[in-house]
Amino acid sequence: MFLAWNEIQKNKLRFTLIIGVLMLVAYLVFFLSGLANGLASLNREAVDKWDASAIVLTEESDKSLVASTMTIDEAEAMEADKTAVLGQINAIARTDDQKANVSIFGIREDEFIMPEVSEGEAFSADNEVIASDTIKEDGFALGDELELSSTDEKLTIVGFTEDARFNAAPVLYGDLGTFQRVKFGEAAEANEDQINGVVVRTDDISAVTDNSELEAIESETFIENLPGYTAQSLTLNFMIYFLFAISSVIVAIFLYVLTVQKISMFGVMKAQGIPSGYLARSVVAQTFILAAIGVAIGLILTLVTGAFLPAAVPVAFAIPTMLIYGVILVAVAIIGAVFSVLTIVKIDPLKAIGG
Repeated sequence: MFLAWNEIQKNKLRFTLIIGVLMLVAYLVFFLSGLANGLASLNREAVDKWDASAIVLTEESDKSLVASTMTIDEAEAMEADKTAVLGQINAIARTDDQKANVSIFGIREDEFIMPEVSEGEAFSADNEVIASDTIKEDGFALGDELELSSTDEKLTIVGFTEDARFNAAPVLYGDLGTFQRVKFGEAAEANEDQINGVVVRTDDISAVTDNSELEAIESETFIENLPGYTAQSLTLNFMIYFLFAISSVIVAIFLYVLTVQKISMFGVMKAQGIPSGYLARSVVAQTFILAAIGVAIGLILTLVTGAFLPAAVPVAFAIPTMLIYGVILVAVAIIGAVFSVLTIVKIDPLKAIGG
């Protein structure tokens, strides 16, 4: 460690460049992880808010909530610790000055998926809704009357709730009657028993329903089947894993070049009786120091950047995940140093000093 740190101090510019490259790689990895986490949250916040075991949909819906249709009677026949009926429809909500894509949830106020109100009050009358607080970013406020693209019905925002987006759209929570009027219009009364799914909390998902036309889907499986969710997550995660490999290659190249430049010095040291193991440990220690400094700076820069990003940028930094990625970056950097270690072990002292 002494030899490693002493050399870093003697060649500050050279090793600062290596730290800079590692810092940029770490910065990109951390930012991509925040972007992946933020984009995932855009799709799943409302589902996570349920804290449910599963959701029951029709078999023919292909795990799509909006494509599923069942009756309240079918919902009441289900066996679970807790059940909550759910209707869902997508729409465009607008006022005179604002417009936003929204997802409308029809729920019952006394069931467990009823959201906690963070501002305003819960819905208590027809066409009143609780909105995700993210809709404020589009300029909406308490008391706004919303016109919808799919109906003549108008909704009024009476409250806000935190963390409630579904498929990247802010959620509007209203009662079942409101949902059915928005979806069916004048035929709402004839379809008052129609819903899209049933959210359940239970220890035995397989026992929820014996109806062959219905399917109980675990919450995580349901999320993974949301349009674009899996493809988006795999793409960003692949980029992160690819950066790990790039980091290893970059460190390997830099350290190998430095090692080749110092072959004669290593030869003299080995001729003086310094074992290859000591020199190898010095290179590994040097790599650890450089990688740790670069990763730490990258982490700090990422958090600073995150503090100044506008709310419209979907990033959410998970510190535990970032720390794990930081450890992996340091580890792959050390793995990249193996080539230099092998070179040191193979150095013949006599040849290295020109004997």
